Amino acid sequence: MSKTVSYSASNTYDTLNTLSEKTENVWLVCHGIGYLSRQFILFFKHLDPEKNYIIAPQAPSKYYKNGSYKTVGACWLTKENTRIETQNVLQYLDAIVTNENLPKTVSFTVLGYSQGVSIASRWVSSRKITCTNLILISGILPKELHAQDFQFLAETTNVIYITGRNDPYFKTLPIDVQLKQLQSVFPKIDFRIHDGGHEIERSTFRDLH
Repeated sequence: MSKTVSYSASNTYDTLNTLSEKTENVWLVCHGIGYLSRQFILFFKHLDPEKNYIIAPQAPSKYYKNGSYKTVGACWLTKENTRIETQNVLQYLDAIVTNENLPKTVSFTVLGYSQGVSIASRWVSSRKITCTNLILISGILPKELHAQDFQFLAETTNVIYITGRNDPYFKTLPIDVQLKQLQSVFPKIDFRIHDGGHEIERSTFRDLH
């Protein structure tokens, strides 16, 4: 018999730069499978440190990579108990934002990379997060999300999808199919396609800071 119990848990997250009166942009960035937050946050070191404050949540499920028992990676969700685990992750993101006590005057960007796309999109939709930019990179939007789940977004919110033409993940799901699905949810989505693969191409979002 499978049973469920609730309990309190703690998790870390990483930040880059200092949140101050000079901060203009706050980024909440969700990594993909295999990363740790302290590694992923380094992708954003090129942003002006005075104007940009980066928050990188840490996926809770950690594992040893490549069977070496030396290098640690992490993932957000699996097909096991997805509904419960999703709620745990969303509550964790809620706690981070509460802990950071972000000023309402800053531009707020939510970014998800690879598996982080599912986390970022679910959090924004379920919590009705008002953000300046929603950036989805090389990931798949959860099937349960539809256009009505994002109707609360302001007309001025930039929704951007970034991926590589040679992303191996799109061999099983053609990129045209994915883009069509995204456009049905976000009619004004901005597609930015680069010539690489399954990686972050920083130049495709450099004009957002």
